[in-house]
Parts: sequence; C-alpha cells; structure tokens
Amino acid sequence: MNEIAAALVWIAGLLAWWVIRYPYQRRARGLKVIRHHKDLEERLLLLFSIVTLAIMPVTHWATSLFRFANYPFQPSMGLLGAVVLAAFLWLFRQSHSDLGGNWSVTLEIRERHSLVTAGVYRYIRHPMYASFWLWALAQALLIPNFIVGPASLVSVGFLYMRRSGREEQMMMDEFGEEYRAYAEKTARLIPGIF
Repeated sequence: MNEIAAALVWIAGLLAWWVIRYPYQRRARGLKVIRHHKDLEERLLLLFSIVTLAIMPVTHWATSLFRFANYPFQPSMGLLGAVVLAAFLWLFRQSHSDLGGNWSVTLEIRERHSLVTAGVYRYIRHPMYASFWLWALAQALLIPNFIVGPASLVSVGFLYMRRSGREEQMMMDEFGEEYRAYAEKTARLIPGIF
C-alpha cells in the first residue's frame, strides 16, 4: 500500500460512514423525542468530531496547511489502518442495525424507546463509541501527519468522556433496574476488559 491508496481507503471509509448513517438519520427525524440533552456542549463535541474526522483530513489533502507535520508513509501502518477501518465500518453498521429506531445523533429518548441488549449490545454497552475509537485509530494509521492523523483520537476521547456518563444516566433514568442489571453484565467498550 502507498500513501495514495491509504488516502483512497480513508475517503472510501468516510463515504461508507455516510451511506450507513444516512437512512437512520433520515428515519430518526420522524420519531417523537421525549427527552434530550441538546445543549451547547453536545453541539461543540459533535462539531469537534466532524472537524477532526472529516474536515481536517480533506484539508490536509486539498491544501498544504498541515504539510509541515507530515512524516514518511509506512505501508504496514496503511495496511493495518485499512483493517481497522473495515472493523470500524462493520461495528458502526451493526450498532445502527441493532439499535434500529432507538438510534439518534444526540442523546435522546424517543417515544416507544426500548433498551437494546441484543446483537453487539449483548457484549458492550457503547459499540457506537467503540466504532468511533476504531475510526480514529484507522485515521491515525492511514494519514502520515502528526496533527491530522491523531487529531480524531483527541476529539473521540472528549466525546466519549463527556457523553458516555450522561448517556448512561439517561438510560438509568428511563429503564431503572433493567438498565442497571444490563450494565453490570456488559463492558463499556471492550468485551471482558472495559
């Protein structure tokens, strides 16, 4: 693999992300929201993620803005990045599929919301966040730039740290003991570890 192939893999991953997400996002618009956390912090976290996962890489390839931070491309890192990106796409798609109508971009409880404990949710409580960690890692491996490559690891880290606790509290408020029992038997991100 060379640097151009790695860039094409990254672009294909970004397009696949959009193709997977779009139908769920479109369907979610028609579902009534009962409770949400759409505050300024939530919007800034999502914006920061979009900037680092999409805008910065495109800017990197389209301009010379970040060129000073480039380092030599390593084919083995590119290949590993492609494998990690494939794992991201699988987990991302499966998370959406398992959530169905319960999915939303922001922290929301919808009418007829149910607690999903099947599919990948049988093993981890936050597979969507886990998928984003994989995407960020893939980007760090595919883009040989000390700023653009790892920037998404920072944004995903902030997103996870700031949102996961609020999300778990929201689920606890909605589902009570059912969620508590589910949380006790599942890991947050990595089955059997964390």
